Amino acid sequence: MTAGRIALVTGANQGIGRALVSEIALRWTAGDLVLLTGRDPDRVSAAVSSISGVARVEGRVLDVSDAAAIASLAESLGAVDVMISNATMRLTPDRSQADQADEFLAVANGATHAVLRSFAPIMRPGGRLIIVASSLGALGNLGSQLHHLFEDASLAEVETVVAEWLAAIHAGMDQSLGWPAWLNVPSKVAQVAAVRAVARERRAEDLAADRLIAAVCPGLVDTATSRPWFTDFSRAKSPEQAARDLLDFILASPMKPEMYGELVRDGEVLDWHGHTPIPRTEAAAS
Repeated sequence: MTAGRIALVTGANQGIGRALVSEIALRWTAGDLVLLTGRDPDRVSAAVSSISGVARVEGRVLDVSDAAAIASLAESLGAVDVMISNATMRLTPDRSQADQADEFLAVANGATHAVLRSFAPIMRPGGRLIIVASSLGALGNLGSQLHHLFEDASLAEVETVVAEWLAAIHAGMDQSLGWPAWLNVPSKVAQVAAVRAVARERRAEDLAADRLIAAVCPGLVDTATSRPWFTDFSRAKSPEQAARDLLDFILASPMKPEMYGELVRDGEVLDWHGHTPIPRTEAAAS
């Protein structure tokens, strides 16, 4: 494609993803293209139809649990300016975490790995590759006996850790090895570790070209995904406000080098070794 700028957002049928597409379309120009992706063709089409803006918005059907599909899409585009990996599977408290683990990790972690592998090499100068994560992705949210698995790990090593953790879940051994029962914590840590791994390898090249790779935490957002796990939404953002805040950071130019490869919330780098208190509702899930 030889259009102007190209942005792609995964998991964009609803919630933050759709709000991100809408906001980019408002901020960009008529010569630019924003791709809205999701698994269901009808929902993708409906979401595209609901968005008005200046930039052109098109839908693409994409199953992010399929690494080959992600690679194929990246190859077909050739180059992009903004890639926001936002897709997630909705965890529900009425099913055991083990029953949801395969699909959840395929979407949250498998997609993160595939996006980093396929899209980092095709980011244009000034490009932004963003993994939407969580402050739960700080390493300090895991027991100290697990820290060595992620410290300075390569992307391949992070993938291996996730695969071994999933095997331990199915063998009923995960908690005896120190893994939290609530999938979201180790999954988010692994997402951030993957970002850090790729950023370590590309740092000098990307900083010279004003390219940003980062994990971002949107904070508590009132969505169908978060509703089952939280009881107090008095300070939650709407998807639209979260999208505006995220894009204020993502689209800022030049990027701040200290943000590169880090977990960022509200424009501030979070301590990778820090700890995020888990709300009581979430802690009950474990």
